[in-house]
Amino acid sequence: MKAITIVFIAGCGLLSAGAPEGKAVFAAKCQPCHGPNGEGKAAIAKMYNVEMHLLASKEIQSKSDADFKKTITAGQGKMKPVSGLTDKQIEDVIAYVRTLK
Repeated sequence: MKAITIVFIAGCGLLSAGAPEGKAVFAAKCQPCHGPNGEGKAAIAKMYNVEMHLLASKEIQSKSDADFKKTITAGQGKMKPVSGLTDKQIEDVIAYVRTLK
């Protein structure tokens, strides 16, 4: 019975490998623009004249991990690439962003 419960929790996204580590990386590298909960900062959006999408939105959450990785490493639109991250840190950030849904 415990195994079923653990699988159910993991399947719901409540238990994501790397998410705790990703939260710390997100706080350091992403939060200054995307906000603590991925809501985006209005002042940053206004300054760059962009629309910040909620990271919890269906539109963003439906992106693949590969799409997230490309955005983080190559940038997108006016968002510059995030430098200085290992592949593991990128995976952890993606896992954390998945918990925002």
